[in-house]
Amino acid sequence: MNFKRYGSVAAIAVAGSLLLASCAANEGDTGSSTGDEGTPSTLSGTLVGAGASSQQSAQEAWVAAFQTANPDVTVEYDPAGSGAGRDTFIAGASSFAGSDRAFKDEEIAEDNFASCVPGTGIVELPAYISPIAIIFNLDGIATLNLDADTVANIFAGNITKWNDPAIVSQNEGVELPDLAITAVHRADDSGTTENLTDYLAAAAPSVWTWEADGVWPIEHGEAAPQTSGVIDAVTNGTGTIGYADASRAGDLGTVAVKVGDEYVPYSAEAAAAIVDASPLVEGRGEGDLAIELDRASTESGVYPIVLISYLIACNEYEDAAQAELTKAYLEYIISDEGQQLAAEKAGSAPISKTLFEKASAAVAAIK
Repeated sequence: MNFKRYGSVAAIAVAGSLLLASCAANEGDTGSSTGDEGTPSTLSGTLVGAGASSQQSAQEAWVAAFQTANPDVTVEYDPAGSGAGRDTFIAGASSFAGSDRAFKDEEIAEDNFASCVPGTGIVELPAYISPIAIIFNLDGIATLNLDADTVANIFAGNITKWNDPAIVSQNEGVELPDLAITAVHRADDSGTTENLTDYLAAAAPSVWTWEADGVWPIEHGEAAPQTSGVIDAVTNGTGTIGYADASRAGDLGTVAVKVGDEYVPYSAEAAAAIVDASPLVEGRGEGDLAIELDRASTESGVYPIVLISYLIACNEYEDAAQAELTKAYLEYIISDEGQQLAAEKAGSAPISKTLFEKASAAVAAIK
């Protein structure tokens, strides 16, 4: 594939994708080289995707397993961020995108997806479901309880010290230091940011007066690129707080968020619970499974700061070979094997049986 003809958008995608594909290809050189049920794979070629860095751990596992089963296929996924992934897909520099938000109605209405046959629309699969962890770095403190207003006030810059009464009152027995808070946010256009700001706008509207957006809406705080940049900034800072896909939280402290009358720590189960309780966005095509999350839910056991990361593809491709590869790869990702692998490697929540049936029908219709 000649990436030069795609210009600057593709340049974003290529550098990271080659490294990730190379790593995954090495892992995929061992084990079975056959497809399902021992049937030799007839697939061949290169499949390029780009987008959400939240999917990175899952994509590494998916790519390795898929290439093991299909040794003549190379899958390249560049975790450049959701915004870059959507732009790359729109430009036709990738066959699929990973995005921590679905395309908006007005974006779909423009119908300018270069890889897709005009007028045929897109597929959006909520294939990666994970809580977004509020992460922090305070010596000797592994977890804190915070309600939505407190989280919003911290990221808005209204609460600036860790021993602020609003934090102390929710954490009896925890010795909080007289230390400045450094709030870290994503520097790039990020679906993780959009999910967090959507939660803040819905659950703390009196404090967080900005609309949900993938671009951080205010100047307060420290900016860092992509998920890895936020993790590094929080880890290497003092008194830092940020947010990231929970699979990347590592040994950092994490926040249990107040929902109703209880504080709920993040977990795959709690994330899956709120997804199953939320409806699909109205007015979309049959293959578009965008979900309208209920961020302000007070139901017991749900974790409202959840990331649904989508796999986005064409309903109908201009290039039949890319349609075949994309269809096969997405079939694997949404399968029980693919979902369990992501749960094991990235801590995500496997999609429900009902969601699988809808996603399976959407993928089967790709051509």
